[in-house]
Amino acid sequence: MTSLPAAVMATATTLPLGLLPSKTLTLSPLPSARRSLSIAAEEPAVPEPVEAQLAAAGAGKDADIFAVVMIGSRQYIVMPGRYIYTQRLKGANVNDQIILNKVLLVSTREKAYIGMPVVTNAAVHAVVEEQGRDDKVIVFKYKKKKKYQRKLGHRQPNTRLRITGISGYEEYPADPILDPAAA
Repeated sequence: MTSLPAAVMATATTLPLGLLPSKTLTLSPLPSARRSLSIAAEEPAVPEPVEAQLAAAGAGKDADIFAVVMIGSRQYIVMPGRYIYTQRLKGANVNDQIILNKVLLVSTREKAYIGMPVVTNAAVHAVVEEQGRDDKVIVFKYKKKKKYQRKLGHRQPNTRLRITGISGYEEYPADPILDPAAA
């Protein structure tokens, strides 16, 4: 078994594994007993600020609002202009305009409208873009030593909705959002 150079050992022992910078390992073409290890460190990438990411995505004035809606038994965070995949909506056809009225929360930059349990008169407007199916999930059953195995495939049906707007929440009592810079 070959040992690592002392500089590499010191680096490996002083930094926790999750905090090590990304490295490229290179082994020299020497015999296995005298193999040396060289490490070239790369600079970690710094992510862009959220504001820059939203500006690059083309978010307009409607990007300042979002809502939490309940469709079936699941809750979704929706924003105007974005799309979501939900469980299959049976009565909906492609290009149908639908209104989601189980709105649990609406938030703008200044105020939050929290429903108890729903925000009255609030509605999320959406357009059905696609009725499709998820990727195939393989269900494999196996019992060892019994010569029993079954393989089934399943594709869950889903609906893709494009969110066009959020309206009707203005009359509901709002909670102000405190600015952390002013506090």
